Amino acid sequence: MRMVPRAPLCLALVLASGPGALLAQEGEVAALIARIEAPQSPNRGGLDGLTLTEVMQRFRLPAVSIAVVKDFKIHWARAYGIADVETGQLADTATIFQAGSISKPVFAMTAVKVAQEGRLSLDADVNTLLRSWQVPRNASTGEQPVTLRSLLSHTSGADDGFGFPGYNPGDPQPTLVQILSGEKPSNVGAVRFGRPPYTGFKYSGGGLVLAQLAVMDVVGRPFDAIARDLVLAPLGMRSSTYEQPLPAAFAGRAARGHSGGGRRMGAPWHDYPEQSAAGLWSTPSDLARFLIEMQRAIRGPAGAVLAQGAAREMLTPTGIGEQGLGLAIKQQGEGWYFSHSGSNWNFRADLVGHLRKGYGVVIMTNSENGWGVIVELEARIAAAYNWDSLHKPIPR
Repeated sequence: MRMVPRAPLCLALVLASGPGALLAQEGEVAALIARIEAPQSPNRGGLDGLTLTEVMQRFRLPAVSIAVVKDFKIHWARAYGIADVETGQLADTATIFQAGSISKPVFAMTAVKVAQEGRLSLDADVNTLLRSWQVPRNASTGEQPVTLRSLLSHTSGADDGFGFPGYNPGDPQPTLVQILSGEKPSNVGAVRFGRPPYTGFKYSGGGLVLAQLAVMDVVGRPFDAIARDLVLAPLGMRSSTYEQPLPAAFAGRAARGHSGGGRRMGAPWHDYPEQSAAGLWSTPSDLARFLIEMQRAIRGPAGAVLAQGAAREMLTPTGIGEQGLGLAIKQQGEGWYFSHSGSNWNFRADLVGHLRKGYGVVIMTNSENGWGVIVELEARIAAAYNWDSLHKPIPR
């Protein structure tokens, strides 16, 4: 396992004053990173006795990239390993990864921002927003209409259960309408509604595609441009894009996906025309900026994108399940956290933030085996920082 040479830490330079304070903070961060990288003490068995390098080797993980948030700021960011095993390209904090389903909460913020601007209602019948497709009227959708709120919280009654496999770059890709209708070249079935809204929770990638189409129909622009202008650019997420296929300007910085055995699998990655559900490319530092926006906005009076009331909309469950708008909300130990994981073809990622205390973590990997390393790293970071969850894995 080749590791990235140690580079200057990406620190949040919000310091007291003078060089002494800077050195003290650098020393604190270096000590925390060393504790996370080292074998864990006390050693409770499992992976505790391994260094981070050895944990990555155990899971045959080529690369992992991390950003840790403390006091509502990025405390440090670091990448380890190899972005592409065929070329030997090393990963660094500028390497972009597929975010998988972490695309969903960033999209949810985009939709909530459009609602905040008064251009749509989260509780309107989605058919009144749609121009290019309609939710079929049936016994399940007749009494209470499908809304953006229900779609973003997976409580709309959409019965698809998708997960999207993606498409090889260069292969024909379907439109959103073809995806919703299950028409070729779509590689998934049609989106159906099997029960009335708000009667149960069922994860639905298809529901997010429908929500994306509704936002596009209302705003009248391509989705990647809407998300860029309303969320990505205002938050300084300059290394993030929903554009599919990935533009050449980003491709040179992109990690390649790898199998569980740590091998390249033909295509460097899959493309996802289901942009809102699975199409975001990003870095942990950029997603940490999204995480911090949620924390600052909910603390109030407002964030850079969301008013406090809009943040509360996102972080309040609809009454069915643990899902707010795009984010899960769970208690772990004495702490309440919001989170979302991501799983695309040969990429895994996770985002976790404390609801009130201004800390969290984003971890991204370039292998289908990434989850084991993510869980171990989250436990080590929580222990090093003495989070509410202490040594337990963070909820997802």
